[in-house]
Amino acid sequence: MDITISMERPGGKRPLRVLLVEAERLGLSGLETALSQLDNPTIELEWAGELSSALERLSLGGVDLLLLDLDLPDTQGLATFERAHAFAPEVPTVVLTGLDDEELGLCTVQGGAQDFLVKGKVGPDVLLRSIRYAVERHRLASALRSLSLVDDLTGLYNRRGFLDLGEQHLKLARRSGRAVLLVYVDVDGLKVINDTLGHLAGDRALVQTANVIRDTFRQSDIVGRLGGDEFAVMALEASEDNEDHLSRRLREGVDEVNRRGEEPFQLSISLGTARFAGEGRPRLAELLALADQAMYMEKRAKRAASVRGRMSDEP
Repeated sequence: MDITISMERPGGKRPLRVLLVEAERLGLSGLETALSQLDNPTIELEWAGELSSALERLSLGGVDLLLLDLDLPDTQGLATFERAHAFAPEVPTVVLTGLDDEELGLCTVQGGAQDFLVKGKVGPDVLLRSIRYAVERHRLASALRSLSLVDDLTGLYNRRGFLDLGEQHLKLARRSGRAVLLVYVDVDGLKVINDTLGHLAGDRALVQTANVIRDTFRQSDIVGRLGGDEFAVMALEASEDNEDHLSRRLREGVDEVNRRGEEPFQLSISLGTARFAGEGRPRLAELLALADQAMYMEKRAKRAASVRGRMSDEP
């Protein structure tokens, strides 16, 4: 997976970054040839030969469009698109199909792809127009969708957005047998901050928590503020090994906020997790309830420890 051709937009603006996912690099050469025929090429191409390496690249961010062949060494057919789309729904996708796969291509458009192209029938003008239109359509659709799915204060998904996208992630995990980690985060003592320092301070505590969560997880993970002082994260294909690592990073992020000392309060969180191991058919509501219960147990243990501490300090 590497950058093979880079052509700046007029005026020095960054070119569109297109990730081509196809088993053979021959497809990349063909696209380079097609793009080289354009008067003002504005595309930067990268290549991945398998979906797994494409998902790894997508997790790093900076990809403007995914040009996706459905038949890859590690996945075939509609499942290829479903996994890629669920992993990075914020990246518009144009699907590549064989001559006999137009019906499959239409299925991917119905599932969220911006367009599909039939191999061997794509000229340079059609290619560039498809890429540009796909990026613009996705941008406009995302802007409209964000009006109802994004939390105004933190910029994370709101409850509706988290539940909608979370259900898509969970559906994909059930079909593909992949693991999902759900993390439930609660801001400790938010009411005290609001009552003693004012609601503006409470809002800053929520924003600081959102920033810590956002920095801890991948761009492909679904992160939302469910309301009030509660946040949730759904991480697809998360391994058991990184569950403790993610929890530790969350707490370290909170500690770093407190070390900076920029706020008149000490930020504190309680968290709980629930895991779907790829078997069975749990609902998102069930995973949320399990993670919420685990979070509440941690919060209750903190309160009990605080009471014991105060009692031990009494003469």
